[in-house]
Amino acid sequence: MNPDKVDRSRLEKLTDLPNIGPAIAADLRLLGINNPDDLSGQSPVELYHKLSEMTGARQDPCVLDVFISITRFMEGEEPRPWWHYTAERKRVFRHQNKTS
Repeated sequence: MNPDKVDRSRLEKLTDLPNIGPAIAADLRLLGINNPDDLSGQSPVELYHKLSEMTGARQDPCVLDVFISITRFMEGEEPRPWWHYTAERKRVFRHQNKTS
């Protein structure tokens, strides 16, 4: 969902989260995340690596940005576009080939 349209009081399904459409919702379900509350306490980096392992393919680094956006949102941050986290991801994970 577009971050500008997210209503924190109406988080019933994964696509109610910022930056989540049907494709990423399906990826999250593959990871065992079936509703927004399942993201509590989850590490975006671990989710990213687990998805890569489960699919047998390196995921686009932007997927990590999306995972950062939704885990931070569930921790109480405002809904932000996934690209808001790109510079942080590049700065923090630039030493790791798998996520930069």
